[in-house]
Amino acid sequence: MNQQDGFIDVSTGGIPISSEVSVKQRRRRMLAAAVDGLAWSFGVTLAIALRFEFVMDARGWIATIVLAVVAGVIQVIVGYATTLYRGRFTYGSFDEVRAVALIVILEAVFLSLIVIPLGPVIGVPRGTLLLAFPFVLLLMFGVRYMSRLLIDRARKPGEDAEPALIIGAGFLGDKLLANITTDPASPIRAVGLLDDDPAKRNLRLRGVPVVGTTRDIAAAAQSTRAKLAVIAIPNADSMLLRTLSDRAAAAGLRVAITPTLATLTSGEESVTDVRDISIEDLIGRHPVDTNVELIAGYVTGRRVLVTGAGGSIGSELCRQLAKYGPSELIMVDRDETGLQVAQLGTSGHGLLDTNDVVLADIRDVETLDQLFDERRPEVVFHAAALKHLPMLEQYPDEAWKTNVIGTLNVINAARRVGVTTFVNISTDKAANPTSVLGHSKRVAEKLTAWAGEETGMRYLSVRFGNVIGSRGSMLPTFQRLISEGRPITVTHPEATRYFMTIPEACQLVVQAGGIGRAGEVLILDMGEPVSILEVAKRMIAMSGKNVEIVFTGLRRGEKLHEELVGSRENLERPFHPKVSHTRADVITPERLDKAGWEARMMSIPRDNDTAIIEPIRLDATENTQ
Repeated sequence: MNQQDGFIDVSTGGIPISSEVSVKQRRRRMLAAAVDGLAWSFGVTLAIALRFEFVMDARGWIATIVLAVVAGVIQVIVGYATTLYRGRFTYGSFDEVRAVALIVILEAVFLSLIVIPLGPVIGVPRGTLLLAFPFVLLLMFGVRYMSRLLIDRARKPGEDAEPALIIGAGFLGDKLLANITTDPASPIRAVGLLDDDPAKRNLRLRGVPVVGTTRDIAAAAQSTRAKLAVIAIPNADSMLLRTLSDRAAAAGLRVAITPTLATLTSGEESVTDVRDISIEDLIGRHPVDTNVELIAGYVTGRRVLVTGAGGSIGSELCRQLAKYGPSELIMVDRDETGLQVAQLGTSGHGLLDTNDVVLADIRDVETLDQLFDERRPEVVFHAAALKHLPMLEQYPDEAWKTNVIGTLNVINAARRVGVTTFVNISTDKAANPTSVLGHSKRVAEKLTAWAGEETGMRYLSVRFGNVIGSRGSMLPTFQRLISEGRPITVTHPEATRYFMTIPEACQLVVQAGGIGRAGEVLILDMGEPVSILEVAKRMIAMSGKNVEIVFTGLRRGEKLHEELVGSRENLERPFHPKVSHTRADVITPERLDKAGWEARMMSIPRDNDTAIIEPIRLDATENTQ
């Protein structure tokens, strides 16, 4: 295909290449064909000459030369016929070597069928081709190996590339090296590998040696003069990332990280998408082993509805559900801007002119019932809720209207149209609740359990802690305060919270919908609780700024340490190692008593410490370990 005076080459990603470059490619391919033909000619000649110890009469030499030329010509003809010399494979690649070996073996067999019966007549030993083809293969492979060495050497990153230690000499480390050692434009240059596996102590990958274990980061940085540490460990959890990051930072190295194995296999990112490590990696990267077949079984081909689709959790949930091929994905929210974000993630546009986005409030019973009657969803994910604890302490009536009555409205609509799977997204604050938010979400869990018992269908709740990066959550707030140079407010120096990234939380929510049973509360594994003060210190250190941390004291309804499991709840893990199951108490709609709920809520002791602690100033270089 011509484009002006050039061509479109798929090997360059569709970038136009000049006619001059195309001519060079054809010359290289012709040279490769000539080299392979000469390899046959040389191999046949050498095999016969060795057989006769280089002592042959004229007739023998003539027969040898003729057979050698014929073998070389056949190689070139077959190579062009199979597109071997027309750009089918990258020169010197494993695919090309395999194809070359197959052609050589088949040609040797073919010529042997001629030479064995006619050899004595034409003056050529019967075993000529059997002796020749190993020499031929050796020559062809050797030329390709030398060519690859020269090409790889020419493609190595320049000396101005940042010297880097690669932490992890496994599959991901090897893939990363394969890219950066053959890319002259690579911004990083691997100078050593670190791995804790004793069997890899003497390993060299792509010419890069293992120079120690992860405990030797400081020594390795000094000996190699590395400036960067790239963590290339598939599915490394947050605890391991914190440990490695602290060691690398102590050695004076900048820290970067490769994508997770999940994003690599999904095609969302490539192995070369190395980026600086973030606070989200350090506190929330929990590997998830998802059973895709199980998810596909209850989502694929079904009508799926998501409430709260415009929120942080809801929009990511919609994006993940869309990958499993529902027959219809209905995104419901009262926030039109949020719905546009959700539609961008699922459809690639935010036109808001299609019926996959529905502007509705779960408090509006009439609108909700009409929507369910018209669209007849089969699977519902209920993510709509009010979630800001201090705000709901001021306005508890709003929590009742949305988190309790709104949830009941969605449950009733779902029951009426025969929804088979209903997943209510809850919070760790529903375990031993001490706040308006926790109490309202606990009642929502009980209502969902009631619907599960009544219908016998999978009406269940999923409970997890703080979601990193969700709108209005702690990390975005801290980031904004740091960027503006304003003090970070922390409630208490000993306060801890559970954290999980939005994709991780949604992935396990979708998984839970496939394994949950009627009336259950599924509790997602959040790892170890993280100190909020530690998070604040790390973020300040990573920013390079001097920012104050001000302790304000716990607010009304807040706990010093969040809990995922209630005091009367018994856990089991029958299906998934990161999902615990428990039974929720049941409450019927008739028993809902707003006045009694408020009175009971206000009578429960709060885990508060209202003393305000003096502000402290943390230098950006202060040790955060």
